[in-house]
Amino acid sequence: MRSALALGCVSLGLMLLASEGAAGKEAVCPPTPADYLGPFYEPDAPVRSSVGSGYVLEGTVRSSNGCSPIPGARIEFWLVGPNGRYDADHRATLLADKKGTYRFESNFPPPYSGRPSHIHLRISAEGFKTLATQHYPRLPETRVNLDLVITPAE
Repeated sequence: MRSALALGCVSLGLMLLASEGAAGKEAVCPPTPADYLGPFYEPDAPVRSSVGSGYVLEGTVRSSNGCSPIPGARIEFWLVGPNGRYDADHRATLLADKKGTYRFESNFPPPYSGRPSHIHLRISAEGFKTLATQHYPRLPETRVNLDLVITPAE
């Protein structure tokens, strides 16, 4: 299990490495760490940007090579509802916009069965490896910027 700190450091790393790219070196963004897909993943979640309110997750989907944004990247989200159970109402699919950005709003997922609060994400894009990861919200945060960095397919 990855910590929220590890996932949050990606944005800082992007800023530092992107600045190296501006200095003439090829920018390289560290890929977002993979995390457990979990047993509750279901494909074909509805396309929507909200499954609740009170917690906003937003950022940019980027390539690990060059840190460039990935327009149209597909991001799937699933989390437990306020009752601590997975259901169809708390699943969503988003497509990153032409700048690679996304914005997703949900309830703050409660912990359950010994698991900390978390939101599952599955990111895919043509020409890139699919990534399954998790984001671990922490109170009192209600809005988090999380860039998602995926690697090109070989």
